[in-house]
Amino acid sequence: MPHPRFKLSRRPLGVLPALRKFAVPSLRKPALPDYDQQARPFPMPSLSPEGHLMGSAKNSTAARKARIEEMRRTERVRERRNRVLAVAASVVVVAGLVVGGVVVLNSRSDDKKDTASDSKGSAADSGHWVAGADGVKTWSGKLERTHVPTSVSYPMHPPVGGNHNPVWANCNGDVYTEPVPDENAVHSLEHGAVWVTYTSEAKKADVDALAAKVKKTPYSLMSPYRNQAAPLILSAWGHQVTVKSAADPEVDKFFAAYVQGAQTPEPGAPCTGGVMK
Repeated sequence: MPHPRFKLSRRPLGVLPALRKFAVPSLRKPALPDYDQQARPFPMPSLSPEGHLMGSAKNSTAARKARIEEMRRTERVRERRNRVLAVAASVVVVAGLVVGGVVVLNSRSDDKKDTASDSKGSAADSGHWVAGADGVKTWSGKLERTHVPTSVSYPMHPPVGGNHNPVWANCNGDVYTEPVPDENAVHSLEHGAVWVTYTSEAKKADVDALAAKVKKTPYSLMSPYRNQAAPLILSAWGHQVTVKSAADPEVDKFFAAYVQGAQTPEPGAPCTGGVMK
């Protein structure tokens, strides 16, 4: 039987939840702190579908783009520098060609002047004859030896030296019935030949006798010559003698002294294979 002071309440149990608000606060269960929020004060980066951090990927892409742009900038600078160098090199080449052309033109002009000077015989016109005791004359001036394709005006007739044609007249005992060009005959004298010349005033017997001697003497030649001072003249490089006839003792002496003699500028050079064959 219940205690007389206490009576069992017949209040429905549904009132208990309403009484909970009057519970002692210290007896209430404390709420658990959100450690996730405390440990991560900053928002977490998003993940890519592959599981990589999106922020790192963005930074890597930006850095790569920056490097590519820097490389392109460097390449543009290099191309500009190469173009400048190419233009400068072209200018230098063109300038060199212009200067070279001027030099060549000046050289050709000088060559033409020299050739014109040579054609007038200026290479030997400052000399003169010096007569020896034996009657042989020696040219005292300098005798040039340049090969020229033009005609040369010599200060003596027949000439005994000076500039001459690049090709010699054959002088291996050759006897010509027509005049030989001075420029070719002088080249033969340079090779050590003796040149026998005669005019229309020479006696036929003397001409025939001298022709016979020339034919059997290598490094000699014979031809008619229109404007010489005497009917019969023998010439070598730098030397000349006038003879009275084919029997004149000076003929043999001159041949002996000057056929391939000490005066020869080019001893042993050929007397065949030239012109006037």
